[in-house]
Amino acid sequence: MQEHVTARTSSLTEGGAAAPISEALARFAGSFPAERIPPAVLARAKHLILDAVGIALAASGYDFAHRALTAIAGLGGGGDAAVIGMPARLPLRDAALLNGILIHGLDFDDTHSGGVIHATSSVLPTVLAIAARRRAHGQQMLVAYVLGVEVAARLGAVAKGAFHQVGFHPTGLIGAFACALAAGRLMGLGERQLAMAQGLALSAGSGSLEFLEDGAWNKRFHPGWAATAGITAAALAQQGFIGARRAYEGRFGLYASHLQAHFEPADLALATAGLGEVWEVLQVAVKPYPACHFVHACTDAAVALVREAKLDFGDVDRVCALIPAEVVKTVCEPVANKRRPANSYDAQFSIAYTVAAALRRGRFTLAELEDDALRDPEILALADRVAYEIDPASTFPRHYTGEVIVTTRSGRTLRHREAINRGNGERPLSEAAISDKFQANATRVVTRARARQIEALLLALDGQADARAVADALGGA
Repeated sequence: MQEHVTARTSSLTEGGAAAPISEALARFAGSFPAERIPPAVLARAKHLILDAVGIALAASGYDFAHRALTAIAGLGGGGDAAVIGMPARLPLRDAALLNGILIHGLDFDDTHSGGVIHATSSVLPTVLAIAARRRAHGQQMLVAYVLGVEVAARLGAVAKGAFHQVGFHPTGLIGAFACALAAGRLMGLGERQLAMAQGLALSAGSGSLEFLEDGAWNKRFHPGWAATAGITAAALAQQGFIGARRAYEGRFGLYASHLQAHFEPADLALATAGLGEVWEVLQVAVKPYPACHFVHACTDAAVALVREAKLDFGDVDRVCALIPAEVVKTVCEPVANKRRPANSYDAQFSIAYTVAAALRRGRFTLAELEDDALRDPEILALADRVAYEIDPASTFPRHYTGEVIVTTRSGRTLRHREAINRGNGERPLSEAAISDKFQANATRVVTRARARQIEALLLALDGQADARAVADALGGA
């Protein structure tokens, strides 16, 4: 298993000073040879795309998806770009926005652990829209996706989880830069244009975590907005529109402006470390549960206690969840809100709720996010007994650790620890498990025969001659 990238000093210099990071990333995204991407990386990328499309198909049946379609189509009207699982054709950027909402809307999409970012949910809508418009070969679309994810992972890793600490969602913020480069690759931009596109994305990336306070839907559109921002930045740069040169390391660059005292300048080296040598696509974690990745380890621990220790939820007196300090603001506070989630989205970001539901039902699926579960008095009574403490053995952000300790009414103490969250690059879901997840999600809205056709198409993406045909095949009837 490959190691994560580590910081090292860039060799790029101009007049004795380090060249802008944007130039190194532009060179990588714009000219890295497709044939130098290892087959294992391409294979994993296709399975990540398969996973995302399955989630989008499942999401297409939800109320938020139809409200989003109505709003977006009402602004821009029709177009020629496909929307996954929906009988709509929209203008290119609008389709990318909606596809991002679909992929991320159930919070079931993949996460790069070190970057703490959902890269696929912004990069895939971008490359799907641009590749289809340009009728690119499937291999070109796949390569642009891989390079975009590689950039997103590294830019996220520079912050070491600090974006969350100051209230920013890196998926929307960082995603804009990665999408600008992925779009630019497919559009044939030169290195200077790609550098300019990143400078323009600096003024377009966004994403607030305020949704955590009340279960608002804001987070759902962050990745699609990043795709829209990246595509726009690439198009402007293509026409010579000038962007800031020092988008990342500048006095008011990404990290200084957003992180301020929570940022170590030496970590900027992580943005370019191991490019073309260490492949972060292999570290992207596929989610086994439809909830924030920060709750997965504790949810798995709760399920294990029910199945392996034969724990009866009625015997539970109190529960303690051990979690990384860095995720407290996201999934543990405010405590009262987390114990009584206002809606399904609120529940997906609650340690108290997900652990309680897992202890009560021995599982955590989309069914545990339906209204009957959210109002289940037995789950809510358990949630009142779930407290949290900081995990002293946490290895966050490399792993999203978790441990559940249950004290029973009969006097027993039961505990289960997940030192490496399931799905992590060091404990990946198998290709078969990803296929099973895709089929389970896709067949919520399409026939099994069609789901199999889509799976076969995506797993042979690099052999498809026309990305437009791929996009059209993913659209609804």
